[in-house]
Amino acid sequence: MVADRFEKIAKAVDEEVVGRDLVPAFIKLLKDTEAEVRSAIAGQIPGFCSIVDRDVLLQEIMPNIEELVSDSSQHVRAALGTQISGLAPILGKQETTDHLLPMFLVMLKDEFPDVRLNIISKLELVNNVIGIELLSQSLLPAIVQLAEDKQWRVRLAIIQYVPLLASQLGVKFFDEKLSSLCMSWLGDTVFSIREASTQNLKKLTEVFGVKWANEAIVPKVMAMGQHPNYLYRMTTCFAVSTLAPALSLTVIADSILPMLEKLVADDIPNIRFNVAKSYGVLIDVLKRLPDSSTETVLSLEKSGQQAHGCARGEELIREVIMPNLEKLTQDDDVDVRYFATTAAGAFSDAMDIK
Repeated sequence: MVADRFEKIAKAVDEEVVGRDLVPAFIKLLKDTEAEVRSAIAGQIPGFCSIVDRDVLLQEIMPNIEELVSDSSQHVRAALGTQISGLAPILGKQETTDHLLPMFLVMLKDEFPDVRLNIISKLELVNNVIGIELLSQSLLPAIVQLAEDKQWRVRLAIIQYVPLLASQLGVKFFDEKLSSLCMSWLGDTVFSIREASTQNLKKLTEVFGVKWANEAIVPKVMAMGQHPNYLYRMTTCFAVSTLAPALSLTVIADSILPMLEKLVADDIPNIRFNVAKSYGVLIDVLKRLPDSSTETVLSLEKSGQQAHGCARGEELIREVIMPNLEKLTQDDDVDVRYFATTAAGAFSDAMDIK
């Protein structure tokens, strides 16, 4: 109970009491024989350390915090993983590099997945202090290794961190170090990872631009549409639905629509009804794309204006998408017919209003 409220106690007394009485008590709690107490005091680390003298923090407290990295209890290590990043703003760049980064490297290799997950999820705090270049040099190899972690929640946390890494590292570094990694997630055995990886590609397209996506992402995603494993073909449909709003009319016409046309006749009903869903998304996108520049649409939407479609977009809908949706409305599978009818109906309704 004392450990759980230690920061509040410290803030209720003056600096003399903190230095004379509470620092020794804090260190004693860090070494307590009960794991629950050590976990509780780990949760107080950033708050208490922010009010103690800097020299005391570095010389007396930090050595004892560092011992928790190899604590016998996985729950203590997990609690430390949640809080340790909060020390970065207190320590500053040099001390974070000297003291925290070595601790992170050890904890990123911890056998308990929650420890790894907690470290990854709070890396942004450290990035704000030491900068992405130093962080990537020190931790990128460990992060890449975790991208293939057997625990899917750890892989998910890495995926969510990639757009931040990408925006800071630049396109050249990303293409060399992380591009193949991002594509490998599209074939993950866990649906949540495949779903998150398609969102990741959309965010990367927003970071690096449509031209980059057309060269680096779209060909690989389209190639998955011909994979013998139906999960890869399914992921192509998900990726199309997610990426479409971030792509240009030219990319959609030249790369996306030809692949979906092949999948219209896929043997798996789940593929076919996801093709119908993707067509529904593409219809909405093509109705609004004014030209080959996605940036135009994005800027219009940011300013609260409505993007008006061009003749080329409507032509693609009428001549390519609608005939394929018509085929799918006659499908043997009831779900395929439903989603195809829904997608086709949305366009017909919009034309009637127009």
